Amino acid sequence: MGLSLRHEVLSLALRDPFRIARSDHGGGVRSTTVVVELGDDRFPGLVGIGEGYPDRFYGETPETMAVVFPLLLAAIGTPEPTVAGVIRADHAMERAIRGHGAAKCAIDIALHDLVARIQDVPVHVLRALSTELPPTDFTIGIDAPAIVAERASRASDFPALKIKCGGPADLETLRAVRAVFRGPIRVDANTGWSRGDAEALLPELVELGVELIEQPFPARAYRDLAWLQERSPLPIVADESCVLPEDLEALRDVVAGINVKLAKCGGIGPAYRMLVEGRALGFRTFLGCMEETSVGIAASAVVASLADWVDLDGSLLLADDPFMGLELGPDKRWILSDRPGLGVARRGV
Repeated sequence: MGLSLRHEVLSLALRDPFRIARSDHGGGVRSTTVVVELGDDRFPGLVGIGEGYPDRFYGETPETMAVVFPLLLAAIGTPEPTVAGVIRADHAMERAIRGHGAAKCAIDIALHDLVARIQDVPVHVLRALSTELPPTDFTIGIDAPAIVAERASRASDFPALKIKCGGPADLETLRAVRAVFRGPIRVDANTGWSRGDAEALLPELVELGVELIEQPFPARAYRDLAWLQERSPLPIVADESCVLPEDLEALRDVVAGINVKLAKCGGIGPAYRMLVEGRALGFRTFLGCMEETSVGIAASAVVASLADWVDLDGSLLLADDPFMGLELGPDKRWILSDRPGLGVARRGV
């Protein structure tokens, strides 16, 4: 009795090839994500939807998620259907096993959705968060410079573009993008640079009007990150170096910003804590995503008001999002639903 969970592995085609420096990500043409439905036998007929994106870089696959789900449910027990109950459930999952952010994320999102449906309120009301969100940027993967520039031109109505780097054509690519796009450019090397690469590129990036540099070096290369931040007029943002709340202290006086992702840290609750604690420690906050469906992006949008920069375009990268209900405004700001829960549902259901 209590909570019951059903999970489904989705393999979804991407709209355009999407490659980054450190991972094949389904060969750059497909996204593999895990969607769950969470029920509570005390409230028959109500189901919460959640999503977790397993990334092998963080030690997760759909198979590890399936193994971990029962352990996490056992740790949660039968939570009180309130925001306090959800918070206690998050802490219980953290105590049960370290890491496994995608598995925790799927359950956390589904529990938020379920409890908000029980209380007949949107999730952002449940968490007392603002509907005033920064606009999202749009991300373009590594490819030939001319192809990246063509995709940048197509996405030129976004207020900012994030360009994946970490290859030999980085400078040529960024120059090609700047030729077709006047707004801020955010550079993400996904651990793909050396000190020599960064030193050579930095003055060029400043000249091109780049807004920030995300994770240029390997995940635990704190000395390298601090070395670059000391020399850079641009903020260096930690992504692969910033996974869990415990990573924040290690990044103090190392980088200017942190990238928080629900699938890394464990869902809405942990992301909320990381964004609030990060700001208190003086970091600029970046809210990112994986190549997720509208479920993961809607959940991320709940905490987007706590971020300085927003990169919530995962569902826009999919050729066909299997969920509906999440709307992007003409100013590229996600519109938080006024429906109970996350406000998203499977298409055709």
